Amino acid sequence: MEQINAVGRRKAAIARVYVKEGNGEITINKRTLADYFPNPILQYIVKQPLSTLDVAEKYDIKVNLVGGGYKGQAEALRLAIARALVKINPEDKSALRKEGFMTRDPRAVERKKPGQPKARKRFQFSKR
Repeated sequence: MEQINAVGRRKAAIARVYVKEGNGEITINKRTLADYFPNPILQYIVKQPLSTLDVAEKYDIKVNLVGGGYKGQAEALRLAIARALVKINPEDKSALRKEGFMTRDPRAVERKKPGQPKARKRFQFSKR
């Protein structure tokens, strides 16, 4: 099997993933998964598509992650891995979609409006 690549995005985070056959190593920006995401919850988020299809020990994954915070990066990586797995085996798409791993979360930060301190917050009203 040749190398399969996919992109996942969430908020400001972008994950570019390169998947090839191997023994389950995940390398993020030349660091291990446990080194890059010390939080076990974030490690779980990243591995969700692999564990759903029971292929965690089958593929080596190399990742370039940029932008955003750690939670957004983990969710961007989850989407990228799910997209790569579907490129490898299209029959897996329905199982991943049922779990919600194929949907790009469209929520992002709302822009600041002129004449206001933040997107929705208003300056204090003064009657006199």
